[in-house]
Amino acid sequence: MAQHGAPDVGLDPAAHSRVSVGIVAARWHTEVMDGLVAGALRACAEAGIEPTLVRVPGSFELPVAAQALAAHHDAVVALGVVVRGGTPHFDYVCRAAADGLGRVALDTRTPVGFGVLTCDDDEQALARAGLPGSTEDKGYEAATAAVSTAAALLGLAGPEGRG
Repeated sequence: MAQHGAPDVGLDPAAHSRVSVGIVAARWHTEVMDGLVAGALRACAEAGIEPTLVRVPGSFELPVAAQALAAHHDAVVALGVVVRGGTPHFDYVCRAAADGLGRVALDTRTPVGFGVLTCDDDEQALARAGLPGSTEDKGYEAATAAVSTAAALLGLAGPEGRG
């Protein structure tokens, strides 16, 4: 399971509430996306952050919106889901999303939490969406990673990397 070895990031409102966060979320696969967005919003709330939320049509559009958010936020959380089909479309969209979001992070020096699920089927996506019955909450994880990294870069984290 992907959870094995996951770090205990922890969110500290005393330090992390000063991090501004933009969340960009795709609209495809509504049920899964609702879970991912809820997880990211819950993580921000735990940190005392009121994020900006922007919705885009799909995962292919995430990088351009993330780049726009990075211009005005300390961290960006990108949420999407791509489910494998019978054509190479899956590969193109996944690669464009991953490469584009990585480029945004490096070009803007803004942490981008990668909450894009790349799944073989709907069952895998639902298991990672943070919904009741899900085994993982990738929206929450992506948000905590982005916030924690931004806090470290801003000098808000303590000597062990936690605020």
